[in-house]
Amino acid sequence: MTDVLGVLVIARNGDRTEYYQDPKTYESSYTESTALGVAQSHQLGSFLRSTYMSSSSPSYIANMKTDLVDTHEVHVHAKAGGEGTVIFDSAVALLQGLFPPNPANRIVLANETTVIAPLGGYQYVPIETIDPGNDRSLEPWINCPAFEQHISNVYSSSEFKAIEKAAGPFFGAARDYVFGRPTTLQNAIYDYISTEHSHNKTYAHRLLPTLLEQARGFANYHENAIFSDKHVGGIGNLAGRTILHTVLNSLQRIAFNGDPLQFLLVETSYQPFISLFHMLEMIKENPELAGIPSYASALAFELRRGPPPEDRDFIRIKFKNGTRGDFETYHAFGHKSDIAATEFIYRIENYAISSQKQWAAVCSSSLDEDSIGSQNAISSTVFAILAAVFLFGMFILSKFIKSARAKAQNARIRLADDEVSQLHFPQSQYPNFGTFPTSVLVSCLCKLY
Repeated sequence: MTDVLGVLVIARNGDRTEYYQDPKTYESSYTESTALGVAQSHQLGSFLRSTYMSSSSPSYIANMKTDLVDTHEVHVHAKAGGEGTVIFDSAVALLQGLFPPNPANRIVLANETTVIAPLGGYQYVPIETIDPGNDRSLEPWINCPAFEQHISNVYSSSEFKAIEKAAGPFFGAARDYVFGRPTTLQNAIYDYISTEHSHNKTYAHRLLPTLLEQARGFANYHENAIFSDKHVGGIGNLAGRTILHTVLNSLQRIAFNGDPLQFLLVETSYQPFISLFHMLEMIKENPELAGIPSYASALAFELRRGPPPEDRDFIRIKFKNGTRGDFETYHAFGHKSDIAATEFIYRIENYAISSQKQWAAVCSSSLDEDSIGSQNAISSTVFAILAAVFLFGMFILSKFIKSARAKAQNARIRLADDEVSQLHFPQSQYPNFGTFPTSVLVSCLCKLY
Protein backbone atom coordinates (compact mmCIF):
# COMPACT_ATOMS: atom_id res chain seq x y z
CA MET A 1 0.00 0.00 0.00
CA THR A 2 1.34 3.45 -0.93
CA ASP A 3 2.17 5.94 1.79
CA VAL A 4 1.35 9.14 -0.15
CA LEU A 5 -1.51 11.02 1.52
CA GLY A 6 -1.66 13.86 -0.99
CA VAL A 7 0.46 16.25 -3.03
CA LEU A 8 0.88 19.90 -3.94
CA VAL A 9 2.28 20.45 -7.46
CA ILE A 10 3.66 23.79 -8.64
CA ALA A 11 3.84 23.71 -12.45
CA ARG A 12 5.36 26.16 -14.89
CA ASN A 13 3.49 27.13 -18.05
CA GLY A 14 4.35 25.69 -21.45
CA ASP A 15 5.94 27.32 -24.49
CA ARG A 16 4.66 30.73 -25.62
CA THR A 17 5.42 33.58 -28.01
CA GLU A 18 8.03 36.24 -27.20
CA TYR A 19 7.61 37.77 -23.76
CA TYR A 20 9.26 40.98 -22.58
CA GLN A 21 9.66 42.05 -18.96
CA ASP A 22 10.84 45.55 -18.03
CA PRO A 23 14.26 44.99 -16.40
CA LYS A 24 13.61 47.60 -13.69
CA THR A 25 9.99 46.88 -12.71
CA TYR A 26 9.22 43.49 -14.34
CA GLU A 27 6.05 44.90 -15.88
CA SER A 28 5.40 42.59 -18.80
CA SER A 29 4.21 42.52 -22.39
CA TYR A 30 1.42 40.45 -23.92
CA THR A 31 2.15 36.88 -24.96
CA GLU A 32 0.18 33.91 -26.28
CA SER A 33 0.26 30.14 -25.96
CA THR A 34 1.57 27.98 -28.77
CA ALA A 35 0.52 24.50 -29.82
CA LEU A 36 3.89 23.30 -28.53
CA GLY A 37 3.20 24.90 -25.15
CA VAL A 38 -0.16 23.27 -24.54
CA ALA A 39 1.23 19.94 -25.77
CA GLN A 40 4.02 20.23 -23.18
CA SER A 41 1.52 20.94 -20.41
CA HIS A 42 -0.74 18.10 -21.54
CA GLN A 43 2.27 15.78 -21.44
CA LEU A 44 3.01 16.95 -17.89
CA GLY A 45 -0.60 16.25 -16.90
CA SER A 46 -0.37 12.71 -18.27
CA PHE A 47 2.88 12.22 -16.37
CA LEU A 48 1.31 13.41 -13.11
CA ARG A 49 -1.63 11.08 -13.69
CA SER A 50 0.68 8.09 -14.12
CA THR A 51 2.60 9.14 -11.01
CA TYR A 52 -0.22 9.82 -8.57
CA MET A 53 -3.32 8.15 -10.02
CA SER A 54 -2.03 4.79 -11.23
CA SER A 55 -2.34 1.94 -8.73
CA SER A 56 0.97 0.51 -9.98
CA SER A 57 2.89 3.68 -9.09
CA PRO A 58 4.83 3.86 -5.78
CA SER A 59 3.43 7.38 -5.36
CA TYR A 60 -0.22 6.39 -5.92
CA ILE A 61 -2.70 8.36 -3.80
CA ALA A 62 -4.82 5.42 -2.69
CA ASN A 63 -8.02 7.09 -1.49
CA MET A 64 -8.39 9.53 -4.37
CA LYS A 65 -10.99 9.20 -7.13
CA THR A 66 -9.02 8.93 -10.35
CA ASP A 67 -11.48 8.19 -13.17
CA LEU A 68 -13.92 11.06 -12.69
CA VAL A 69 -12.57 14.14 -10.95
CA ASP A 70 -13.94 14.93 -7.50
CA THR A 71 -13.65 18.70 -7.15
CA HIS A 72 -13.56 18.39 -3.38
CA GLU A 73 -10.34 16.39 -3.67
CA VAL A 74 -8.71 18.38 -6.48
CA HIS A 75 -8.18 22.15 -6.47
CA VAL A 76 -6.45 24.22 -9.14
CA HIS A 77 -4.99 27.73 -8.92
CA ALA A 78 -3.66 29.64 -11.94
CA LYS A 79 -1.79 32.92 -12.00
CA ALA A 80 -3.70 35.66 -13.84
CA GLY A 81 -1.05 38.40 -13.96
CA GLY A 82 1.91 38.64 -16.36
CA GLU A 83 1.77 35.56 -18.56
CA GLY A 84 -1.72 34.89 -17.22
CA THR A 85 -3.39 33.92 -20.50
CA VAL A 86 -0.63 31.42 -21.26
CA ILE A 87 -0.67 30.07 -17.71
CA PHE A 88 -4.44 29.55 -17.82
CA ASP A 89 -4.14 27.71 -21.15
CA SER A 90 -1.38 25.56 -19.68
CA ALA A 91 -3.54 24.70 -16.68
CA VAL A 92 -6.40 23.62 -18.94
CA ALA A 93 -4.06 21.49 -21.08
CA LEU A 94 -2.45 19.91 -18.01
CA LEU A 95 -5.87 19.01 -16.61
CA GLN A 96 -6.79 17.37 -19.92
CA GLY A 97 -3.85 15.03 -19.38
CA LEU A 98 -4.51 14.62 -15.66
CA PHE A 99 -8.20 13.80 -16.10
CA PRO A 100 -8.72 12.72 -19.72
CA PRO A 101 -12.20 12.41 -21.26
CA ASN A 102 -14.18 9.54 -19.80
CA PRO A 103 -17.49 8.19 -21.22
CA ALA A 104 -18.58 7.68 -17.62
CA ASN A 105 -18.90 11.46 -17.38
CA ARG A 106 -22.60 11.30 -18.16
CA ILE A 107 -26.01 12.10 -16.76
CA VAL A 108 -29.39 10.34 -17.03
CA LEU A 109 -32.26 12.78 -17.38
CA ALA A 110 -35.76 12.42 -15.97
CA ASN A 111 -37.00 11.11 -19.34
CA GLU A 112 -34.30 8.40 -19.14
CA THR A 113 -32.16 10.03 -21.83
CA THR A 114 -28.41 9.54 -21.27
CA VAL A 115 -26.19 12.51 -22.13
CA ILE A 116 -22.38 12.14 -22.27
CA ALA A 117 -20.23 15.25 -21.85
CA PRO A 118 -18.75 16.63 -25.11
CA LEU A 119 -15.58 15.26 -26.66
CA GLY A 120 -16.21 11.76 -25.38
CA GLY A 121 -16.76 12.72 -21.77
CA TYR A 122 -14.51 15.78 -21.37
CA GLN A 123 -13.97 16.65 -17.71
CA TYR A 124 -14.37 20.31 -16.80
CA VAL A 125 -12.18 20.93 -13.76
CA PRO A 126 -12.70 24.35 -12.10
CA ILE A 127 -9.67 26.67 -12.18
CA GLU A 128 -9.37 29.50 -9.66
CA THR A 129 -7.48 32.38 -11.25
CA ILE A 130 -5.30 34.41 -8.88
CA ASP A 131 -5.46 38.08 -9.87
CA PRO A 132 -2.64 40.18 -8.36
CA GLY A 133 -5.13 43.00 -7.78
CA ASN A 134 -6.79 40.87 -5.11
CA ASP A 135 -4.19 38.25 -4.19
CA ARG A 136 -0.43 38.78 -4.36
CA SER A 137 0.53 35.15 -3.79
CA LEU A 138 1.61 34.43 -7.39
CA GLU A 139 2.90 37.81 -8.58
CA PRO A 140 4.08 39.82 -5.55
CA TRP A 141 6.98 41.63 -7.23
CA ILE A 142 4.85 44.00 -9.35
CA ASN A 143 4.24 47.47 -7.82
CA CYS A 144 6.46 46.59 -4.88
CA PRO A 145 8.86 49.50 -4.16
CA ALA A 146 11.13 47.40 -1.95
CA PHE A 147 11.53 44.79 -4.70
CA GLU A 148 12.30 47.47 -7.29
CA GLN A 149 15.01 48.74 -4.96
CA HIS A 150 16.30 45.19 -4.67
CA ILE A 151 16.54 45.00 -8.47
CA SER A 152 18.47 48.28 -8.51
CA ASN A 153 20.82 46.97 -5.83
CA VAL A 154 21.51 43.81 -7.85
CA TYR A 155 22.36 45.85 -10.96
CA SER A 156 24.71 48.15 -9.02
CA SER A 157 26.52 45.32 -7.23
CA SER A 158 30.18 44.66 -8.02
CA GLU A 159 29.40 41.02 -8.89
CA PHE A 160 26.76 41.96 -11.47
CA LYS A 161 29.05 44.56 -13.04
CA ALA A 162 31.87 42.04 -13.26
CA ILE A 163 29.62 39.46 -14.98
CA GLU A 164 28.32 42.15 -17.33
CA LYS A 165 31.86 43.11 -18.29
CA ALA A 166 32.78 39.48 -18.91
CA ALA A 167 29.67 39.09 -21.05
CA GLY A 168 30.70 41.94 -23.36
CA PRO A 169 31.97 39.71 -26.22
CA PHE A 170 28.77 37.66 -26.16
CA PHE A 171 26.49 40.67 -26.36
CA GLY A 172 28.64 42.09 -29.14
CA ALA A 173 28.24 38.88 -31.15
CA ALA A 174 24.50 38.66 -30.39
CA ARG A 175 23.74 42.19 -31.60
CA ASP A 176 23.15 41.03 -35.18
CA TYR A 177 20.53 38.50 -34.01
CA VAL A 178 18.27 40.67 -31.85
CA PHE A 179 17.42 43.42 -34.37
CA GLY A 180 17.79 46.60 -32.35
CA ARG A 181 16.98 45.22 -28.90
CA PRO A 182 19.29 46.42 -26.11
CA THR A 183 22.21 44.01 -25.68
CA THR A 184 23.05 44.36 -21.99
CA LEU A 185 23.00 41.97 -19.07
CA GLN A 186 20.18 43.99 -17.48
CA ASN A 187 18.01 43.52 -20.53
CA ALA A 188 18.51 39.77 -20.94
CA ILE A 189 17.81 38.78 -24.55
CA TYR A 190 17.47 35.04 -24.05
CA ASP A 191 13.69 34.99 -24.35
CA TYR A 192 13.76 36.53 -27.82
CA ILE A 193 16.61 34.32 -29.06
CA SER A 194 15.01 31.17 -27.65
CA THR A 195 11.57 31.95 -29.07
CA GLU A 196 12.91 32.68 -32.54
CA HIS A 197 15.13 29.61 -32.43
CA SER A 198 12.09 27.43 -31.67
CA HIS A 199 9.63 28.94 -34.14
CA ASN A 200 11.62 30.57 -36.96
CA LYS A 201 13.38 28.07 -39.22
CA THR A 202 15.47 30.70 -41.04
CA TYR A 203 16.58 32.23 -37.74
CA ALA A 204 17.44 28.83 -36.26
CA HIS A 205 19.64 27.94 -39.24
CA ARG A 206 21.40 31.30 -39.11
CA LEU A 207 22.03 31.51 -35.35
CA LEU A 208 25.57 30.69 -34.23
CA PRO A 209 25.50 27.36 -32.32
CA THR A 210 26.97 28.71 -29.07
CA LEU A 211 24.86 31.84 -28.74
CA LEU A 212 21.68 30.14 -27.51
CA GLU A 213 23.40 28.36 -24.61
CA GLN A 214 25.38 31.47 -23.70
CA ALA A 215 22.19 33.53 -23.71
CA ARG A 216 20.51 31.01 -21.43
CA GLY A 217 23.48 31.01 -19.07
CA PHE A 218 23.41 34.78 -18.65
CA ALA A 219 19.61 34.75 -18.30
CA ASN A 220 19.91 32.12 -15.57
CA TYR A 221 22.41 34.30 -13.70
CA HIS A 222 20.20 37.37 -14.12
CA GLU A 223 16.95 35.79 -12.91
CA ASN A 224 18.64 33.87 -10.10
CA ALA A 225 20.16 37.12 -8.81
CA ILE A 226 16.83 38.96 -8.96
CA PHE A 227 14.59 36.26 -7.44
CA SER A 228 16.81 35.11 -4.58
CA ASP A 229 18.32 36.55 -1.44
CA LYS A 230 21.14 35.75 0.98
CA HIS A 231 18.58 35.75 3.78
CA VAL A 232 15.56 33.43 3.81
CA GLY A 233 13.24 36.31 4.66
CA GLY A 234 14.94 38.76 2.29
CA ILE A 235 13.01 40.78 -0.29
CA GLY A 236 14.69 38.85 -3.12
CA ASN A 237 12.80 35.74 -2.03
CA LEU A 238 9.45 37.54 -2.24
CA ALA A 239 8.10 35.17 -4.94
CA GLY A 240 8.74 32.20 -2.67
CA ARG A 241 7.49 33.85 0.51
CA THR A 242 4.04 34.62 -0.90
CA ILE A 243 3.46 31.20 -2.46
CA LEU A 244 4.75 29.56 0.72
CA HIS A 245 1.47 30.27 2.51
CA THR A 246 -0.35 28.18 -0.12
CA VAL A 247 2.21 25.39 0.24
CA LEU A 248 1.92 25.19 4.03
CA ASN A 249 -1.85 25.60 4.12
CA SER A 250 -2.43 22.86 1.53
CA LEU A 251 -0.11 20.41 3.34
CA GLN A 252 -1.94 21.03 6.60
CA ARG A 253 -5.28 20.49 4.88
CA ILE A 254 -4.11 17.23 3.32
CA ALA A 255 -2.87 16.04 6.72
CA PHE A 256 -6.23 16.76 8.36
CA ASN A 257 -8.49 13.70 8.05
CA GLY A 258 -11.64 15.81 7.93
CA ASP A 259 -10.54 17.73 4.81
CA PRO A 260 -11.08 15.97 1.45
CA LEU A 261 -8.27 17.86 -0.36
CA GLN A 262 -5.66 15.48 -1.77
CA PHE A 263 -4.27 17.18 -4.89
CA LEU A 264 -3.57 20.89 -5.33
CA LEU A 265 -2.16 22.21 -8.60
CA VAL A 266 -0.67 25.71 -8.75
CA GLU A 267 0.01 26.73 -12.36
CA THR A 268 2.36 29.71 -12.43
CA SER A 269 5.49 31.26 -13.94
CA TYR A 270 9.15 30.49 -13.22
CA GLN A 271 9.92 33.01 -10.46
CA PRO A 272 8.62 31.09 -7.38
CA PHE A 273 10.72 28.05 -8.32
CA ILE A 274 13.96 30.02 -8.00
CA SER A 275 13.02 31.57 -4.65
CA LEU A 276 11.81 28.30 -3.14
CA PHE A 277 14.99 26.47 -4.20
CA HIS A 278 16.97 29.06 -2.25
CA MET A 279 14.65 29.27 0.76
CA LEU A 280 14.65 25.48 1.22
CA GLU A 281 18.46 25.39 0.78
CA MET A 282 18.18 23.00 -2.15
CA ILE A 283 20.66 25.15 -4.11
CA LYS A 284 23.51 24.33 -1.70
CA GLU A 285 23.59 20.68 -2.71
CA ASN A 286 22.26 21.21 -6.24
CA PRO A 287 23.70 24.41 -7.78
CA GLU A 288 22.23 23.48 -11.18
CA LEU A 289 18.83 24.56 -9.82
CA ALA A 290 19.98 28.19 -9.72
CA GLY A 291 18.25 29.37 -12.88
CA ILE A 292 15.09 29.42 -14.96
CA PRO A 293 13.23 26.09 -14.98
CA SER A 294 12.23 24.84 -18.42
CA TYR A 295 8.69 25.03 -19.77
CA ALA A 296 6.25 22.59 -18.15
CA SER A 297 8.52 21.95 -15.16
CA ALA A 298 6.94 20.69 -11.95
CA LEU A 299 7.85 20.96 -8.26
CA ALA A 300 5.98 18.49 -6.04
CA PHE A 301 5.55 18.45 -2.26
CA GLU A 302 4.32 14.99 -1.30
CA LEU A 303 2.86 14.42 2.15
CA ARG A 304 3.78 10.87 3.16
CA ARG A 305 2.88 8.65 6.06
CA GLY A 306 5.91 7.83 8.20
CA PRO A 307 7.18 4.24 8.33
CA PRO A 308 6.20 2.19 11.44
CA PRO A 309 6.53 2.82 14.30
CA GLU A 310 6.79 6.49 13.25
CA ASP A 311 3.51 8.34 13.79
CA ARG A 312 4.58 11.57 12.08
CA ASP A 313 3.97 12.60 8.49
CA PHE A 314 6.90 13.45 6.23
CA ILE A 315 7.41 15.68 3.19
CA ARG A 316 9.23 14.51 0.08
CA ILE A 317 10.23 17.17 -2.45
CA LYS A 318 10.49 16.24 -6.13
CA PHE A 319 11.38 18.32 -9.17
CA LYS A 320 11.06 17.62 -12.88
CA ASN A 321 12.82 20.12 -15.16
CA GLY A 322 10.80 20.26 -18.37
CA THR A 323 9.13 17.45 -20.26
CA ARG A 324 12.08 15.07 -20.34
CA GLY A 325 12.91 12.49 -17.73
CA ASP A 326 11.24 11.64 -14.44
CA PHE A 327 10.88 13.30 -11.06
CA GLU A 328 14.10 13.60 -9.09
CA THR A 329 14.01 13.73 -5.28
CA TYR A 330 15.65 16.66 -3.51
CA HIS A 331 16.08 17.35 0.20
CA ALA A 332 15.44 20.53 2.19
CA PHE A 333 17.66 22.15 4.83
CA GLY A 334 20.56 19.75 4.38
CA HIS A 335 18.57 16.60 5.16
CA LYS A 336 19.58 13.38 3.46
CA SER A 337 16.05 11.99 3.42
CA ASP A 338 12.42 13.11 3.73
CA ILE A 339 11.84 15.84 6.29
CA ALA A 340 9.22 15.60 9.04
CA ALA A 341 6.25 17.82 8.21
CA THR A 342 6.39 19.41 11.67
CA GLU A 343 10.04 20.39 11.22
CA PHE A 344 9.44 21.66 7.68
CA ILE A 345 6.62 23.91 8.85
CA TYR A 346 8.51 25.07 11.94
CA ARG A 347 11.60 26.09 9.96
CA ILE A 348 9.83 28.02 7.22
CA GLU A 349 6.40 29.24 8.37
CA ASN A 350 7.64 32.52 9.89
CA TYR A 351 8.82 33.66 6.46
CA ALA A 352 5.48 33.12 4.71
CA ILE A 353 3.51 36.18 3.63
CA SER A 354 -0.16 35.36 4.10
CA SER A 355 -2.10 38.60 3.61
CA GLN A 356 -2.28 41.73 1.50
CA LYS A 357 -1.50 43.84 4.56
CA GLN A 358 1.64 41.83 5.28
CA TRP A 359 2.70 42.10 1.63
CA ALA A 360 2.23 45.87 1.78
CA ALA A 361 4.38 46.10 4.90
CA VAL A 362 7.17 44.04 3.30
CA CYS A 363 7.00 46.12 0.13
CA SER A 364 6.86 49.43 2.02
CA SER A 365 3.62 50.03 0.18
CA SER A 366 0.14 51.09 1.27
CA LEU A 367 -3.11 49.19 0.91
CA ASP A 368 -4.77 52.49 -0.08
CA GLU A 369 -2.63 52.83 -3.19
CA ASP A 370 -3.69 51.72 -6.65
CA SER A 371 -0.96 49.07 -6.66
CA ILE A 372 -3.10 46.98 -4.32
CA GLY A 373 -5.99 47.15 -6.74
CA SER A 374 -8.02 50.34 -6.96
CA GLN A 375 -11.03 48.39 -8.15
CA ASN A 376 -10.99 46.37 -4.96
CA ALA A 377 -10.74 49.51 -2.84
CA ILE A 378 -13.65 51.16 -4.63
CA SER A 379 -15.76 48.04 -4.19
CA SER A 380 -15.08 48.10 -0.45
CA THR A 381 -16.10 51.76 -0.22
CA VAL A 382 -19.33 51.23 -2.14
CA PHE A 383 -20.15 48.21 -0.01
CA ALA A 384 -19.68 50.27 3.15
CA ILE A 385 -22.03 52.98 1.86
CA LEU A 386 -24.66 50.46 0.82
CA ALA A 387 -24.44 48.77 4.21
CA ALA A 388 -24.91 52.09 5.99
CA VAL A 389 -27.97 52.98 3.92
CA PHE A 390 -29.46 49.52 4.46
CA LEU A 391 -28.95 49.67 8.23
CA PHE A 392 -30.51 53.15 8.36
CA GLY A 393 -33.54 51.86 6.46
CA MET A 394 -33.87 48.92 8.82
CA PHE A 395 -33.68 51.28 11.79
CA ILE A 396 -36.56 53.40 10.44
CA LEU A 397 -38.57 50.25 9.71
CA SER A 398 -38.07 48.90 13.23
CA LYS A 399 -39.21 52.24 14.73
CA PHE A 400 -42.34 52.14 12.59
CA ILE A 401 -43.18 48.57 13.63
CA LYS A 402 -42.64 49.32 17.33
CA SER A 403 -44.96 52.31 17.08
CA ALA A 404 -47.68 50.26 15.38
CA ARG A 405 -47.39 47.49 17.95
CA ALA A 406 -47.73 49.97 20.80
CA LYS A 407 -50.96 51.32 19.33
CA ALA A 408 -52.34 47.81 18.95
CA GLN A 409 -51.37 46.62 22.41
CA ASN A 410 -54.75 47.45 23.97
CA ALA A 411 -56.62 45.37 21.41
CA ARG A 412 -54.67 42.18 22.12
CA ILE A 413 -56.69 39.22 23.51
CA ARG A 414 -54.93 36.29 25.20
CA LEU A 415 -56.30 32.82 24.54
CA ALA A 416 -56.10 29.86 26.89
CA ASP A 417 -52.85 28.82 25.25
CA ASP A 418 -50.30 31.48 26.16
CA GLU A 419 -48.29 30.72 23.05
CA VAL A 420 -51.13 31.84 20.74
CA SER A 421 -52.43 35.37 20.38
CA GLN A 422 -54.63 37.18 17.91
CA LEU A 423 -55.52 40.77 17.15
CA HIS A 424 -59.21 41.72 16.91
CA PHE A 425 -60.02 44.92 15.10
CA PRO A 426 -62.91 46.10 13.13
CA GLN A 427 -62.04 45.90 9.46
CA SER A 428 -61.43 49.62 9.24
CA GLN A 429 -59.18 49.58 12.31
CA TYR A 430 -56.55 47.11 11.09
CA PRO A 431 -53.23 48.88 11.38
CA ASN A 432 -51.74 49.47 7.96
CA PHE A 433 -48.12 48.51 8.33
CA GLY A 434 -47.66 48.96 4.62
CA THR A 435 -44.41 47.89 2.91
CA PHE A 436 -40.92 49.18 3.32
CA PRO A 437 -40.32 51.90 0.73
CA THR A 438 -37.64 49.94 -1.12
CA SER A 439 -38.06 52.05 -4.24
CA VAL A 440 -36.64 55.00 -2.34
CA LEU A 441 -33.72 52.89 -1.07
CA VAL A 442 -33.02 51.44 -4.52
CA SER A 443 -33.08 54.93 -5.98
CA CYS A 444 -30.54 56.06 -3.41
CA LEU A 445 -28.34 53.04 -4.07
CA CYS A 446 -28.41 53.54 -7.82
CA LYS A 447 -27.20 57.12 -7.38
CA LEU A 448 -24.16 55.75 -5.57
CA TYR A 449 -23.13 53.96 -8.71
